[in-house]
Amino acid sequence: MPLFEGLGGIGLINEKNTTVVLDIGTAYTKAGFAGEYGPRIITRSEVKCRETGKNVPLLQYKDENELRHHLVDFIHKLYFRCLLVNPKDRRVVVVENLLCPTVVRNTLAKVLFRHYEVLSVLFVPSHLVALMTLGITTGLVLDLGHKEATLMPIYEGVVVFHAWQALPFGGSLIEKSLSELLLDRAVATTEDGTEHRLSSIMQDIPNRYLEDIKVRTCFVSTLERSSCLQNNKYDRSIEPPPPPPSVQYPLEGHHILTVPGTVRELAAEALFERDQDVLTLATMVLNALLKCPIDTRHKLAENMVIIGGTASMKGMKHRILAEVRAAAASEQYRQILPIPSFLLHHPPAKDNYVSWLGGAILGATEAVMLRSYHRDQYLASDVVPDWCNLIFNTCEDRDEKFA
Repeated sequence: MPLFEGLGGIGLINEKNTTVVLDIGTAYTKAGFAGEYGPRIITRSEVKCRETGKNVPLLQYKDENELRHHLVDFIHKLYFRCLLVNPKDRRVVVVENLLCPTVVRNTLAKVLFRHYEVLSVLFVPSHLVALMTLGITTGLVLDLGHKEATLMPIYEGVVVFHAWQALPFGGSLIEKSLSELLLDRAVATTEDGTEHRLSSIMQDIPNRYLEDIKVRTCFVSTLERSSCLQNNKYDRSIEPPPPPPSVQYPLEGHHILTVPGTVRELAAEALFERDQDVLTLATMVLNALLKCPIDTRHKLAENMVIIGGTASMKGMKHRILAEVRAAAASEQYRQILPIPSFLLHHPPAKDNYVSWLGGAILGATEAVMLRSYHRDQYLASDVVPDWCNLIFNTCEDRDEKFA
């Protein structure tokens, strides 16, 4: 029995026809099987470059050919090292963001169908399937990822696409702010006990340290405390709130980094600062509601869902909800958007794989057979139906090509 066939060949569990569910993110990829409660593997979206031999981000590429090489190597690792199953003649559910670049979508389909010969592929919107974990059909889904925050209103199972919102607010912005604060305020203790400014020891902090420090030590402060900090920033006569305790973090070698308490809470404030267009996470929510039909706004506001790895940061959801309520009560939105309450759902999974779990639920139903795009269809047309391609948005052409 080949190792990659798992336990299905000895009758303990039938994985022969189990659908594989993939959620390929900018920073991390979740992979597993349909019908399970969680992904089998959560791994970094990195691949070893064939030219340099160094690990590079999966979605960092120069042209389509390089992207294809990255996906071939990465999916090989997922199937034969992580999932231990044969990809041939097996169905796949791909959880994707509706704003995913077309070249990534088409190249992924080409790799799956032509290189690994999967039976069928079903692309599902990440925001939509996230609601399946809650058993609801209406919600305002905010996805806080590594690079950006995207928001999609969904009403009765239909994405209100013209009301989508996106801002470059994500985990990478917090890490950038954290790096600047640490180089400016942090000190490191050497082996002999002397203290030095961190900027005198290293010019740049490696990303692996920034991410670990962010996850282990940083948090999001309340709206009231943040207002006090901002007032003290511009008016030193105002007494600032007492800082949280500092923590020590071991760096490479024998250096011990002291992370000040102010750095721990100020790192995430970058997500709530207004950009040049005077937009924030709170205005994203309110502007999306304004673009939705009037009779759907109250129900959407009472069914907010926040997902994504950045959403798991301590205090993040409470702060976003407080920011939305404060912005809705401001002069700018009070008259045009009279919504009495904003309520937040808590999905039955960790925030970073809620969309994957929704894909796993969908993959365990008959929809994966009825709505999937089969290999024979792809080999005949060499193209994947896409919502942004007008060829597939006309009933006549779609019926003729994919009858």
